[in-house]
Amino acid sequence: MDPEVVFLAAIPVFSLSMLAEALLVRGRSDVKGYTWKDSLGSISMGLGFMVIDVFWRLLVVVPLYTFLSGHPIINVWAALPGPLAYLCLLFADDFTFYWFHRAGHVVRLFWAAHHTHHSSEHYNLSTALRQSWGEMFYQPLFWGPIALLGVPVEMILLQHAISLLYQFGLHTELGGRSGPLGLVFNTASHHRVHHGRSPQHLDRNYAGIFIIWDRLFGTFTAEDGPVDYGTVRPMRSYNPLIIAFEEPLTLARDAVAAGGLLPALKVIFGPPGAKPFAQAEAGK
Repeated sequence: MDPEVVFLAAIPVFSLSMLAEALLVRGRSDVKGYTWKDSLGSISMGLGFMVIDVFWRLLVVVPLYTFLSGHPIINVWAALPGPLAYLCLLFADDFTFYWFHRAGHVVRLFWAAHHTHHSSEHYNLSTALRQSWGEMFYQPLFWGPIALLGVPVEMILLQHAISLLYQFGLHTELGGRSGPLGLVFNTASHHRVHHGRSPQHLDRNYAGIFIIWDRLFGTFTAEDGPVDYGTVRPMRSYNPLIIAFEEPLTLARDAVAAGGLLPALKVIFGPPGAKPFAQAEAGK
């Protein structure tokens, strides 16, 4: 099944879910709920993502993964029976997503793309649609190795779509703490922490479907109270072009201001928030 077909089929579900959530949180003082400008900004980012992603997949991803899966290092997919092969793909995809997502927070070049998804100060199902227009361009660096295990391209893309659909439901302030389910699975409670900008919430809970990776690699934090959503440097626009390109342009300016190739590379591949060398020396 084509992943784009999955997303198109899910659009009515997305729409009805957002409408239901908006009605449920209306008038409540303990959640931010919806605003038209913020939600339209998020939906616009989602629509732009789908258009760009279709062309990128057709021109690059499908040919690349098809070639890699046709020349596997070891053909795990062919060696395992169907259900077991899919189970391995499920965990391999989720493990890959964890490191892809973590890289999006600790490497500034990748953060320039991922920043988009965290730029809303609201946390609802429409926030899930605020997808990056740039992350897709470096995804093959992470998912390419799965293709080298002989996994067909359509299965890689389908599992990626399933993961994104699961994560859509995590973007809500409705519901309490995770309970026993949260020992293994990522939940809305865990993901609310991930979208927080307070010091205790930054760079935590990178999971896609399984929270076990965060528990294993020391990046798990449980929800312990209200979360302040958004980015440390707030996004003050609902314009999708500004949402998409403000952080990449800021990165480019900082790289130029770094004062040389090596300092610029340190800015580009260093952590988000690091000052250009020239500014740091000046005490700014």
